[in-house]
Amino acid sequence: MAKKETKTNALRILDAQGIAYTEHTYDTEDGRLDGISVAEKCGEDPEQVYKTLVTVGNDGEHYVFVIPVGEMLDLKACAKAVGVKNVEMIPQKDLLKTTGYVHGGCSPVGMKKPFVTVFDETVVLFEQIMVSAGRIGLQMEIAVEDLLRVTDGATAPLTRI
Repeated sequence: MAKKETKTNALRILDAQGIAYTEHTYDTEDGRLDGISVAEKCGEDPEQVYKTLVTVGNDGEHYVFVIPVGEMLDLKACAKAVGVKNVEMIPQKDLLKTTGYVHGGCSPVGMKKPFVTVFDETVVLFEQIMVSAGRIGLQMEIAVEDLLRVTDGATAPLTRI
């Protein structure tokens, strides 16, 4: 009998708020865990699969940015979006203790504490997108409107042109 996987914090929060989502699992054995590979494994358009990136601002606060997996973060645009002078990526070793999630399994939903969360402006082009569900090998497809609401998220241009 297969052991049932426990729900991630992100999925528990969505369940508690009655927010619909679809879980998607993907194979992690081949080591291909980059966003484009994850989109392909899930059979999704990479433009509709988003990655969650955590930064720290010059003010010492953490900021979360969610962008399409094939794009690169524009740190100047991110700083402007949250009203600080500059932001930089947090060291990967600090991700788990800061968010409760590991690199490759960081969800914008259910971090250890609420952080200012901004989605790339392209998110409004879609009814649903896919983001990490809080564990490597697990994604969730969710309505953009619900995702923005549950994260108290805003939108802004965040990627390099």
